[in-house]
Amino acid sequence: MFDPKKFAVTKAKPLPLYLLLDVSSSMEGDKIDNLNQAMRDLINSLSGEEKIEIEILISIITFGSQANLHFSPTSASKVEFSNLTANGMTSMGAALKMAKDMIEDKKITPSRAYRPTIVLVSDGQPNDNWKKPLDDFINSGRSQKCDRIAMAIGRDADESVLNQFILGTEHKLFYASDAKGLHKFFQYVTMSVTTRTKSTNANEIPKDSDLDISKTKPTIVVSNNTEDNNDW
Repeated sequence: MFDPKKFAVTKAKPLPLYLLLDVSSSMEGDKIDNLNQAMRDLINSLSGEEKIEIEILISIITFGSQANLHFSPTSASKVEFSNLTANGMTSMGAALKMAKDMIEDKKITPSRAYRPTIVLVSDGQPNDNWKKPLDDFINSGRSQKCDRIAMAIGRDADESVLNQFILGTEHKLFYASDAKGLHKFFQYVTMSVTTRTKSTNANEIPKDSDLDISKTKPTIVVSNNTEDNNDW
């Protein structure tokens, strides 16, 4: 006789993606328009990559005059993106603190989740209290174990701060001077995340050299290590 209790429904493991996006007044015009389009393309691409085993959870934190949670962790296939608007200063420190609080909170980023990917995009210099939040993010707690990717938009971006953010990773700092560069970067982010969904160990981070966005399909990083470690 069929016993439904003997058959457990597989629950998808979350792969969190946190996007920290500069929406200060210097992003007005083409920059914010290009960022909005790139975000839509990224979300559309990732929504088609979710699997029974893996759920891509997208969170968007914007920073202008203050840090705002534009989108709390939501499955890529369920994200209804609304356009970002640019105004105010560059509260990067507040955004880093908000992201860290969410990563450290196991109700928001559970231990069963795969290692989160954190993306930081900025076209200027932080003008709030950013040094301690940045140091805490990359040197303590669960956030230090996250994959961290950063992009500088234009010549006015503070490269030293963005390079500190990716310290300890194997990533280079990406640059964008126009819409093409911005879209290429988000294609890279998409490929980095989707490569992990196809790997035997989604906690393993693909190297920049393993990803070629000029190809239709990325090189797949395969690991024999399938151990399910908590907190990465």
